[in-house]
Amino acid sequence: MDEARAREVLAGAGVLPETAGGAHLLALGENAVFAAGELVVKVGRDDAELLDRARREVAVAGWLAEAGVPAVRAAGSEPLLVAGHPVTVWHRLPDPVRPAEPQDLAGVLRAVHALPAPSFALPPRDLLSGVERWLRLAGEAIDPADAAYLRERRDGFAAAAATLTPHLPPGPVHGDALPRNVHIGPDGPVLVDLETFSFDLREHDLVVMALSRDRYGLPGEAYEAFATAYGWDVREWEGCTVLRGARETASCAWVAQHAPGNPKARAEFGRRVASLRDGDETVRWYAF
Repeated sequence: MDEARAREVLAGAGVLPETAGGAHLLALGENAVFAAGELVVKVGRDDAELLDRARREVAVAGWLAEAGVPAVRAAGSEPLLVAGHPVTVWHRLPDPVRPAEPQDLAGVLRAVHALPAPSFALPPRDLLSGVERWLRLAGEAIDPADAAYLRERRDGFAAAAATLTPHLPPGPVHGDALPRNVHIGPDGPVLVDLETFSFDLREHDLVVMALSRDRYGLPGEAYEAFATAYGWDVREWEGCTVLRGARETASCAWVAQHAPGNPKARAEFGRRVASLRDGDETVRWYAF
């Protein structure tokens, strides 16, 4: 989905008080995110199956509001389906006062992890569910042997993850717990991007930062601040390497989908898959 198509869908949704052409594009990735006035609108890919995910995201926002957890708030009770694209409307947050730090994320995660399950169903956190689609989108831009390797790795980690014994009690998790998904407004941290909320091992949310330290250049002291603020270091858990490996596999395959039209993505995919094949955990990965 390109910006032009996303703007067509935005205009067709009729959710903004002004013309869609005046909306400011904030992000273009899994969703196209537009801001206009006091509202933010997310336009999803042309996939009717994503409507259920959008409905769940709106429900999660309402549940967190009732629980008193600071999170982005939906401006509508139901998402729309416009020409096959799910569309959701949100209250715009005030401008950030500073970037989020790892310890800010830890505090919000503690609040989320203290919650019981909501009244509606949350899916398990299936990190590896997108691997096949991402590899299919990569097509001939990647070596078939690399695709086969990632499929085999996916299957192995999926089987291993199913046998893990958690240290923390399972429950609601954010699913993509990174500082970029915390907005620091004038009243403090606010959790955003709720579409990956799941009911699963709480360790899923903690392994993300451990991988950030190992692969993406997060300084050791920043990781220690995160673990201290949360109250536990997931690296002490014997299952950490399994969830870490599953997330590495998914992250590598995710980059592959961008390889057909982007030389930088092809290079990053090559770096990632080679490091996995070599078992070299010291190779730096770069956010894409």
